[in-house]
Amino acid sequence: MKALERLQKILAQAGIASRRKCEELILSGAVEVNGEKVTTLGVKADPAVDTIAVNGRPIKGEKKIYVMMNKLKGVITSAKDPQGRKTVTDFLPGIKERVYPVGRLDYDTEGLLLLTNDGEFANLLTHPKHHVPKTYHATVKGVPHGSALEQLQKGIKLEDGMTAPAEVEYHDVDTEKNEATITITIYEGRNRQVRRMFEAINHKVIRLKRVRFGELTLQTLGRGKYRHLTPQEVDELKSEAMKTHKVHKK
Repeated sequence: MKALERLQKILAQAGIASRRKCEELILSGAVEVNGEKVTTLGVKADPAVDTIAVNGRPIKGEKKIYVMMNKLKGVITSAKDPQGRKTVTDFLPGIKERVYPVGRLDYDTEGLLLLTNDGEFANLLTHPKHHVPKTYHATVKGVPHGSALEQLQKGIKLEDGMTAPAEVEYHDVDTEKNEATITITIYEGRNRQVRRMFEAINHKVIRLKRVRFGELTLQTLGRGKYRHLTPQEVDELKSEAMKTHKVHKK
């Protein structure tokens, strides 16, 4: 007999949303189990036996989709935009399943973005406890001194607290334009974090591109294009998240 599972986990596994978003759906009264509205967390169910509905629509299992995209600058990291701007899902021809981004890249940031309909996978990679590394090329105005980069390496104070230590090194310096491109790896996912970190050392980011997520890199993936992850890549991302989780718990 299959053990009962928490309702938010069942919803996430069905591709409704991330687990945290599913918790919000439950608390808002959007979820019913066997015709009864559920508004508290902790309720358990069996999807093979119980009828579970979100906003009146029964959930059903979906084929799990894992996609890597090379996001363009000027595209919204969202499934839809009320203002009618281009979103990342506009660049997924051939994918019929409803997928959503794993974390965010802001409007002016380009590069490696993951999308999925696997809420458990998304939660694993974005949960603050798991610390999956993400690497960016940040082109900034001016050339930061080594001492400034050392501040980023040790952690820097932002309005929402100290950042975790980052890995930082020079990637390229253009003395004629008075610009430098810095490779920076962070282990958090705060809003506009890389831009704010460089602003804190008085170097404005003028171009930002994510080039690595865990062990995944863009390689030859064209701008605005996508590809499906291999089962091995999915397993490696999951393993890396759990591995770094254990390391940071010590």
